[in-house]
Amino acid sequence: MKHTVVVGMSGGVDSSVAAYLLKKQGYNVIGLFMKNWEETSPDGVCSAESDFSDVRRVCASLEIPYYSVNFSAQYQERVFSHFLEEYRAGRTPNPDVLCNREIKFGPFREYALSMGADFIATGHYCGIDHSNGMHRLKKAADSGKDQTYFLNQVHENQLENVLFPLADIPKPEVRKIAEEIGLATAKKKDSTGICFIGERNFRKFLQTYLPAQSGKIVTLDGETVGEHIGLMYYTLGQRKGLDLGGKSGEEGRWFVVEKDLKNNILYVSHGDEAPLYSKACKVSGLNWIGFAPKREFECTAKFRYRQPEQKVKVTVDNGIALVEFAEPQRAVTEGQYAVFYDETCCLGGGVIEEVYK
Repeated sequence: MKHTVVVGMSGGVDSSVAAYLLKKQGYNVIGLFMKNWEETSPDGVCSAESDFSDVRRVCASLEIPYYSVNFSAQYQERVFSHFLEEYRAGRTPNPDVLCNREIKFGPFREYALSMGADFIATGHYCGIDHSNGMHRLKKAADSGKDQTYFLNQVHENQLENVLFPLADIPKPEVRKIAEEIGLATAKKKDSTGICFIGERNFRKFLQTYLPAQSGKIVTLDGETVGEHIGLMYYTLGQRKGLDLGGKSGEEGRWFVVEKDLKNNILYVSHGDEAPLYSKACKVSGLNWIGFAPKREFECTAKFRYRQPEQKVKVTVDNGIALVEFAEPQRAVTEGQYAVFYDETCCLGGGVIEEVYK
């Protein structure tokens, strides 16, 4: 008897090819589209409608059934409310990480299993190893597309019965497969940025939810050089949008080095990047995937998605990790995730609470 797999279909090329590969492998495949955000753009277009239209076309072409499910209420409660809280606190959150734990491998997984699925699958670029009663999250063969960073908070038990068909396939090959079999999404461009903001101006989007409070822009030696429009709109290392051109005759550019929430001051530096570098950070909300940490261990880590792995020493005490860097790291940011790795797997991760200069 064929096993049934429910594939999370986003309307993009990756999930389309994932569904095709699973059907080719002999599974009984069902497509399931998730709507996580209720909104129409200013020009009257609902991106979810357009994406679902692409899902319909792909599923018709693959001759598989498809359904749609609305998780907007859960997304508002579990992901978006946290996103706003973090910005209010002057931090820089990553909602895509929470969406994976709280939606895709939460309500979506439960819904798929209630449909009679033996497995669920997504178009994520990562692998999985189900052996010895454990579920380990493996790096993708295409290191440039590896998405384990965004899965670092998914609980190990949520990965049971999960398949990642794109584990060993480079992105160009995925596009090639889609073109060869004539999928409607073959040339569709990848979505970028935060899903519910899409192509819109980030500042304008945030202003509709959080009122901004302007304040001073100050150098580390106390000179006021300008005015910011609200601390939430800036992140460490940011160079663009400071409007400080011509404030100094020195070589180099201005960039953000610190945010003082209590006094509503944005600190900047000119040319000298040294204030951006740190030697360690404190990490909370630790989640381990198929890995039982010793009190002290060495591994590699990433502090943002597009970053090579860095050597670190981790000391875990009472659910909090002190992560010491082998080399100073630039712009490690509170509210983002520190994600831990060995040679082949993502070990888990947690939220960066404090950074030590």
